[in-house]
Amino acid sequence: PCFPCCNLYKYLCLGTEGVSPRLAGHLDEAAPVLSGLSTPIVVAKVNAEKYKKLRSKYGVDGFPTLMLFDHGVPTEYTGSRKAGQLVESLRKLVAPDVSVLKSDAAIKSFVQEAGVGFPLFIGFGVDESSIAEYGARYKKKAWFSTAKDFSEDLMAVYDFDKIPALVSLNPKYNEQSVFYGPFEGTFLEDFIRQSLLPMTVPINAETVKMLKDDDRKVVLAVLQDDSDETSMRLIKILRSAANANHDLVFGYVGVNQWEEFTEPFHDSKSSQLPKLVVWDKDEKYEVVEGLEKLEEGDHGSQISRFLEAYRAGRTIKKTFGRRFPTLLGVNALYILLLLVAVLVVLMFFSGQGEEDRQPTRAHQE
Repeated sequence: PCFPCCNLYKYLCLGTEGVSPRLAGHLDEAAPVLSGLSTPIVVAKVNAEKYKKLRSKYGVDGFPTLMLFDHGVPTEYTGSRKAGQLVESLRKLVAPDVSVLKSDAAIKSFVQEAGVGFPLFIGFGVDESSIAEYGARYKKKAWFSTAKDFSEDLMAVYDFDKIPALVSLNPKYNEQSVFYGPFEGTFLEDFIRQSLLPMTVPINAETVKMLKDDDRKVVLAVLQDDSDETSMRLIKILRSAANANHDLVFGYVGVNQWEEFTEPFHDSKSSQLPKLVVWDKDEKYEVVEGLEKLEEGDHGSQISRFLEAYRAGRTIKKTFGRRFPTLLGVNALYILLLLVAVLVVLMFFSGQGEEDRQPTRAHQE
């Protein structure tokens, strides 16, 4: 239970009686990998029910709680607890804000070791000081590096023809883009911030959280099924629109994939799909009357007309209020149902206890 403040990063798990077998398995799998890093991360488990002073010291009130100690300074870890993603997330946190790469081999190694969980930024011929601020600010969301020496072959691989160039890679979505500057003002940060998301965002529990950090509105395509052939073609067209409208986020969601999310935007009895809306990421959205439904035919032209009408202000604003299944609302509902279930169980056993109190005591004696 003792964790001295040293130069190692320390990863601490606080639980009531150890941890669940499932989480313990992920920690046991991740531990040897993390301890073998050039900046080791030590995994420790603490029974916080037994060591209450330690629990109180770090303000732990839920179990299990995962905390990362950086030179003695604790921060709660809220990312994925699966072994592979856990290693990837924590390895990024102990890496330099900006890695300096001095050869083609170093660049290839950096990309390979970064994995696919987070976007990568490689500044070819970019001074480290130009992106140091963003490497620190977005450390939990992306990898940052500068390449000092590289070949023309590597320039061809990453599809840029002059320097300085900042290459953005999003391996999870197989996307790549290049920024040639200017490396000052808001231009650079806008490029970095926009590149944290894929060009077209599949709406799910994970990406909804990511969208909260982006101040742009979302052009949302509501589909019946986002995996069928027609939808895939439409998503490809949305990607082209996104490439020409960087001030907006373009996303899509299928009724079959997340029906509860789509309900406020789509009345299954009277509304036809696919349809477009502009969502403010809260409880308001806008539609363009006569253009919200995408008819069969040239979807590219229909999307262009929709965007033109939106920018001209020819929209109808709507609010769906309490029906919207925000993550908070969904979680609150689950918590409420759980509390009701626990209360019912407690009342049941309390009643049983009243009936059997004397026999139970006799048995214990």
